[in-house]
Amino acid sequence: MGVRATMNDYLLWGAGAALVVLLLVLQLLRRRARRPVSRPERIERGAARAAAPTSRSASVLDTVSDVHELNPARSTFGDDARLRAEREAAEQAARAEADREAAEWEARLVAQQLADEERERERIAAERAAVEVVAAPLPLESVVPEPAAPEIDEQAALEALAREAAEWEAQLAAQQLAEIEAKAEAERAAQELAQQLAAQQAALIESDRQAQEDAARQQALNAADASPAEPIAFELTFEPELAPPPPPTAPVAARTPEQCLVMIADDSKVVRIKTSRLLSKHLYRVSLAEDGLDAARQIEIDLPDVLITDVEMPGMDGFELTRQVRSNPRTAHIPIVMITADDEKHRAGALEAGVSVLLSKPYPEDQLLSYLQSTLTRAAPAP
Repeated sequence: MGVRATMNDYLLWGAGAALVVLLLVLQLLRRRARRPVSRPERIERGAARAAAPTSRSASVLDTVSDVHELNPARSTFGDDARLRAEREAAEQAARAEADREAAEWEARLVAQQLADEERERERIAAERAAVEVVAAPLPLESVVPEPAAPEIDEQAALEALAREAAEWEAQLAAQQLAEIEAKAEAERAAQELAQQLAAQQAALIESDRQAQEDAARQQALNAADASPAEPIAFELTFEPELAPPPPPTAPVAARTPEQCLVMIADDSKVVRIKTSRLLSKHLYRVSLAEDGLDAARQIEIDLPDVLITDVEMPGMDGFELTRQVRSNPRTAHIPIVMITADDEKHRAGALEAGVSVLLSKPYPEDQLLSYLQSTLTRAAPAP
């Protein structure tokens, strides 16, 4: 990494260039001051300095020259020599005065330049000291800070700037690395989520396939069995007033969950999948119906041991499905579990239709499983 020029370096370079130009101007003025001054130039200088006090020699020279020009007839050879001597003396005095003024002006200029350079050095030193104070780490409490050096070394300042630039580049590289790692972590999380979703989708497909296979297997068994299926006893949680009393039942052997087929009728795919997973986890066989009409068609083909239905469904709602099941002597014995979001509102309708158990959404899973377990030991109605 190369050394970067700062604003202070540019100021120093500009001051050096200005100093060189000033020295060249002073040298030019010195050469012009040493050059012999002609009469026209002396006249022009006298006119320019008419408002300011001039030297006695220049005044005398001008006076003598004017007198000489006004009285040419009275001039003699001795007067001419005297006038030439006075003129030369005046010229020397004027030249000396000009040299003295140039020297004074040059001295004032050099002093002002030195003062400006000193102020500039103090300002640059103050700025560098401020930069080092800001960039330097805070000292520990146990460490006694050393007194600041009276003058700041330019090389040390450049090294400090280079060190700060290197630290900044290291921090930038670390930040970029952290961003890359975060992006990679997000991509990994997205891949894992996609894999989980794919696994869940595969599990749902497998569950549907298993349910279809179970339904086909049960359908084949029912078709092969010549004798009518023995009805299964049920017990109503809400005793309907208009329902006829059940016929006398005979004791039967307890069944296992693998022998119990549970139908789930709900227009929500999420509810169907969630309930089917819960029941499949406890080894129950499950069949799915998308609405009341679909459930009625499947019941005509394959009788379920328990029916779980929703209230509001397109085509045929849960109440109409319950009435149809209760009105058919072949299916009147099936226990019906109705799930609703407002059990108080639908309690009377469920009791009138002949619902066995009314559960509120979200229903307790252990309550549903407990009721299904109780249906495994019910007695079937007498033939």
